[in-house]
Amino acid sequence: MPNQKHNHSSEWKIAKRLYFSDEGKATTSRPAVRVALGGIVIGVMVMIVAICVVVGFKQEVKTRIAGFGSHIQVVSFDNNNTYELLPIELSDSLLNTLRSLPYIKQVSTFATKPGVLKTDSAFHGIIFKGTDYWDYFADNLVSGNLPTAKNEVLISTTLAKQLHLTTGDAVLCYFVQDNLRVRKLYISGLYNTYMSEMDRLFVLGDISLVRQLNQWSDSQFSGIEVLVDDLNELNEVADCVYFATANRLDEAGNAFYTQTLEQLNPQIFAWLDLLDMNVVIIILLMLCVSGFSIITGLIILILESITLIGTLKALGADNRFVRRIFLYESILLVGKGMLLGNILGLGITALQYFTHLVPLDAAIYYVSYVPMAFPWGWLITLNVGVLVVAWLIMLAPSAIVSQISPAKVMHFE
Repeated sequence: MPNQKHNHSSEWKIAKRLYFSDEGKATTSRPAVRVALGGIVIGVMVMIVAICVVVGFKQEVKTRIAGFGSHIQVVSFDNNNTYELLPIELSDSLLNTLRSLPYIKQVSTFATKPGVLKTDSAFHGIIFKGTDYWDYFADNLVSGNLPTAKNEVLISTTLAKQLHLTTGDAVLCYFVQDNLRVRKLYISGLYNTYMSEMDRLFVLGDISLVRQLNQWSDSQFSGIEVLVDDLNELNEVADCVYFATANRLDEAGNAFYTQTLEQLNPQIFAWLDLLDMNVVIIILLMLCVSGFSIITGLIILILESITLIGTLKALGADNRFVRRIFLYESILLVGKGMLLGNILGLGITALQYFTHLVPLDAAIYYVSYVPMAFPWGWLITLNVGVLVVAWLIMLAPSAIVSQISPAKVMHFE
């Protein structure tokens, strides 16, 4: 083809004429091309929905776990792995230092103590947690109010059902230490986070009750809890908290020990990591489906246009020129498939995000609906990856063009 100096406009125009040709719609290949387009659309849509579901689910579970133990926890270095924690004696300077760190949303103190709730008909072992940060439980409050007095507590609906309790009831709580201590507590409200194991375990109340039971001073606590603004920055913030506490002692000379949400709950996070493997498998399968669709569509387009290929070669077009025509036509097919796949995938994600249309069994999955998120970084990476893979896949079938000669086409005709 004359005058092809780095100018692909001719190939692009021919490719568009072939793709959008009204005559082409009547040929027998069009249903097959639609099937190829459908494969690309379904593949992209499924990959987008899978990523949005898994990222949304992991964020939701992490948020619920953090409600009971925060993103980062600072305790005494001498503690064992129980809830009967040794106290740390805190100064305002340390708390202010932590609050000044980047990406910090909240810094609060807490105190925990194991105990047993007992009613006339049942009893249950619990962890009494005194806290001064109530936002998470306020968001998950089912009935009643947050505690406002030292003898008021918040319990879960799961625990209330098990012990036959409701808002306003009184319950005895036994604390085992050197001497058995009993406190009469009043239920001010009920919460439900759908984290059944933790809901059954934690009873929330005033931090001063734990200090009184342990005979601690007003500056002594079980530890510090830190919430971050962005979970993606968790490790960076954890390093900052570590360096802010590693080289200093509390007011009583005790060293600090820092743990992240993942270190505090290794089993749950190991389970969440399995979800990433599931997504990888789904993406690989959908790439195979989309790749097969692209190959099928391109081969059909080439076979349909054998006469045109022979004519172009007879007029002087080389193999590169003809291959580019069908690569561009394939790009139009892939581009349309990706556009429709993105529209459908993001549409389904948005529908579930705003309506919670698809339910889940909260007893198994910790949430009552399929959670969704919009991880734009991952979605952009996915689309770029699909484009790269599609381009590599298109190179192989387009090589068929070099095997077609004008003489064979004329003989066939």
